[in-house]
Amino acid sequence: MSLSRTRTRGVTAAALAALAATTLTVADAGASPAAAAAPQKRQIASSVLGTDYKITLTALRSTEDRYAASVRLQVYKKVGGAWKESDRVTVGDVGGWFWYPLTGSGAVCQFSTAGTEPAPLTVSLLLTPSLGCSEPAHYVVKQGRVYAD
Repeated sequence: MSLSRTRTRGVTAAALAALAATTLTVADAGASPAAAAAPQKRQIASSVLGTDYKITLTALRSTEDRYAASVRLQVYKKVGGAWKESDRVTVGDVGGWFWYPLTGSGAVCQFSTAGTEPAPLTVSLLLTPSLGCSEPAHYVVKQGRVYAD
């Protein structure tokens, strides 16, 4: 390999690195602050109770601590053929869960509902593989609202 060929590759690699850095900076500058601040979320459980209610559990990753997460329980009512949120509560403490166990396999230890009015609801989630599952949290869904049991 000649010395001139080595220099050309070195210049090309440096030029590509500079171009990539410029492209990333321009792309980041165009990103909206809301998109950058929006927490990552993942639905971890869902249940439909007859034709009246849909209940979901969603893990929300903390924007301050990449290992922390919160869990949102949402209740939806069927209105005019579409699901409309009627209530939401946080399961446990805000940021009180770990993101990776919540979004991995076996994250939901117990999620039980019933199609009655009021509808009992029990939630138990994986704390960590070594600690196991949380104590069950008990709720009641009555007329589209969530109440602690």
